[in-house]
Amino acid sequence: MNENALLPDVFTRWFAARGWQPRAHQLALLEKARAGKSSLLIAPTGGGKTLAGFLPTLVELYEQATKPKAATDKKLISTGRGIRREGGLHTLYISPLKALAVDIARNLEAPVAEMKLPIRLETRTGDTPASKRQRQRRDPPDILLTTPEQLALLLASADAPFLFGSLKRVILDELHSLVLSKRGDLLSLGLARLFTLAPGLATVGLSATVAAPDELCRFLVPQPPGAEARADLVVAAPGAQPDVSMLDTTERLPWAGHSARHALNEVYDLIKRHKTTLIFVNTRSQAEFMFQSLWGINDDNLAIALHHGSLDVAQRRKVEDAMAAGKLRAVVCTSSLDLGIDWGDVDLVVNIGAPKGSSRLLQRIGRANHRLDEPSKAVLVPSNRFEVLECTAAIDAVAENAQDTPPLRTGALDVLAQHVLGRAVGEPFTADELFDEICAAAPYAKLARSEFDAVVDFVATGGYALKAYERFAKIRLGKDGKWRITHPNVAQRYRMNIGTIVEADMLKVRLVRSRRSTTLIPRGGRVLGQVEEYFIEGLTPGDTFVFAGEILKYEALVENEVYVSRSTATDPKVPAYEGGKFPLSTYLAARVRGILADPKAWRALPDQVREWLEIQAWRSQLPPAGDLLVETFPRAAKNYLVCYPFEGRLAHQTLGMLLTRRLERLGLKPLGFVANEYALAVWGLGDMGLRIAKGGLSLAELFAEDMLGDDLEEWLDESALMKRTFRTCAIIAGLIERRFPGEEKTRRQLTISTDLVYDVLRKHQADHILLRAARADAATGLLDIKRLSEMLSRVQGRIIHKRLDHVSPLAVPVMLEIGRETVYGEAADTLLAEAADELIKEAMN
Repeated sequence: MNENALLPDVFTRWFAARGWQPRAHQLALLEKARAGKSSLLIAPTGGGKTLAGFLPTLVELYEQATKPKAATDKKLISTGRGIRREGGLHTLYISPLKALAVDIARNLEAPVAEMKLPIRLETRTGDTPASKRQRQRRDPPDILLTTPEQLALLLASADAPFLFGSLKRVILDELHSLVLSKRGDLLSLGLARLFTLAPGLATVGLSATVAAPDELCRFLVPQPPGAEARADLVVAAPGAQPDVSMLDTTERLPWAGHSARHALNEVYDLIKRHKTTLIFVNTRSQAEFMFQSLWGINDDNLAIALHHGSLDVAQRRKVEDAMAAGKLRAVVCTSSLDLGIDWGDVDLVVNIGAPKGSSRLLQRIGRANHRLDEPSKAVLVPSNRFEVLECTAAIDAVAENAQDTPPLRTGALDVLAQHVLGRAVGEPFTADELFDEICAAAPYAKLARSEFDAVVDFVATGGYALKAYERFAKIRLGKDGKWRITHPNVAQRYRMNIGTIVEADMLKVRLVRSRRSTTLIPRGGRVLGQVEEYFIEGLTPGDTFVFAGEILKYEALVENEVYVSRSTATDPKVPAYEGGKFPLSTYLAARVRGILADPKAWRALPDQVREWLEIQAWRSQLPPAGDLLVETFPRAAKNYLVCYPFEGRLAHQTLGMLLTRRLERLGLKPLGFVANEYALAVWGLGDMGLRIAKGGLSLAELFAEDMLGDDLEEWLDESALMKRTFRTCAIIAGLIERRFPGEEKTRRQLTISTDLVYDVLRKHQADHILLRAARADAATGLLDIKRLSEMLSRVQGRIIHKRLDHVSPLAVPVMLEIGRETVYGEAADTLLAEAADELIKEAMN
């Protein structure tokens, strides 16, 4: 490949001035762009992915601005930096995170300014002022950096053909992250629309962690009817092997829990020994707890910050800017910083708890160093003994560069309904043309025409069961054969409710001065961020909690704002947030089962964990890699059944629900169940172990695959989880609108609305698309039915029963989940420790 033939001199000189040479994959993307091809680049973090993605655009815009102009060419207009071409958007960059779009813009401005390129680039996110967003539609920049939701909004406007008609390229950053959710479905439909508005459009996908690149290559190009098309694949040379280790704590390693309180001093010591450390946790609650705990021992007054999605945007930007300037020693963060932010001064990543997946761990490790030729350094800090096994499995997977990203999704029907309405908001459409356009999107390539027609009918009428209600009619068919919105306010309401992220009701947290009981609440005060409504509902005035890195006292709730004051309490609660917990990947689960089944692998484990497993093998048994171990034992006037599927909390919770139904029918009087990522415990009054030993209870029948038939259907019919899943689908599809001009529905109003609709549809239209969408979500999401089904199939004929006279060492962690509150704090940890001591004494005696 001839570098000089691809790069203009100004670019070659810029690379040389920085002591760089263009990397092979950067030139390869430039060559693909010259040929008009779409491409997917897989490159390690620090390999210059972002520059590679933008390089074709920068070169093309430079060449267009500097080539001799014919009299018929579009004129050039003057800008503060020089000249730029008139008339349109050239490149659209789409990021999964607002922070990433802002960061990329900041990094891209440097080469543009240093080479004096006649290019204007801007960001457009939910934080962009309305005046700027309006101006961008009238006078678009050359490069616009945005998010999937903003793209959907732009497409749902009458001037979308003008705005995107000049588009030449779409860059999709962190593509593996975008395609794994309904945001990816929405993005794929937006891409399909762009391919229609801008014929000849090319795409560039950027990713560091991909298990199945062929599927991502399909996502990047229009899919032809009855066939498959793929973008070209460019794979960069691997970078330095990351340096990943696990903290072998000198403290007593907990049997359960997720706080990692035992390792606080050791984590603080790691911060002191490194220039800048990112400390990743898996939930926002853990982030608040870890930040507050580190501040409590920060005798050196190190600059430690907090970053998660519920904090006020101003505070998040302040942290990001301080990181970019190298002013912080550590940041405690969640997945809000998983992706792409380019901070070369970060020299250590600490992951608190198990990473749940090797690809996620690789992504987080990549935040350290950001230099291709130097190893990124990471330390995993397991919170409990089972997490030691998971961390070991993850480190082995990273050493093999093994990926575990899920396969490409099948497009969701509720997202399709939102897009159909958005198309009508933009301009009228014919059903045939829209169907063909939608089928060009990879997740919807196999969409049946009957499903499409059902979605259009739903947007037009609400469906057969709701047809009598005029408010559900959003579009109507005109005499010209085109669908258009029924009223202008439909467009306004659509724009206010766009997107696929449905969060719990959030309340603003506003800091005020503490008040006496007789005084009025001081109004105003600085906004710290948002907490979920159900957490505040559980508090009374005077209660304390940790948020935004401070200990706060709850003063009052006024409308949608929580008034708080600073407190010096020593045992505050921590806000709990719905969601946020990652499932254990199937790939890591298989590796953990393999470690348990191989005593030779125990040699690499910490002494505390190795002893735990050895005593388990002596007192009971460890499950062979493909088998299911079931233990039964009595304790405190109850009888317990504990099994170890290692399929993640969601699948285990569903299994627990179904097992208790079966045990009830068998007269074994189950009282409850509890699940963690690794195991499930069911307890009741009946002696399950004795019944199994006498042949009155068959484990093969108890764990038979048919439990996912009638048992599941009956349970789903009465399940609150199913109603919650339906509620989310109804909001995404636009059936129930959360926001209206001048008002917003509360969680309670939404629940009443969607529960009524759910009952009507179940009774009168069981095949309604929203019921089908909700069941599909349940199968892969809240209930993880697909994974449970695969587990039940795997263990047929491979179930091992151990009847014990007391709790086993392996059962202790899941037993400790019984009755636990979802708050952190010293009191909760003390109670857990007391319960653990008692159980451990029984198990290890």
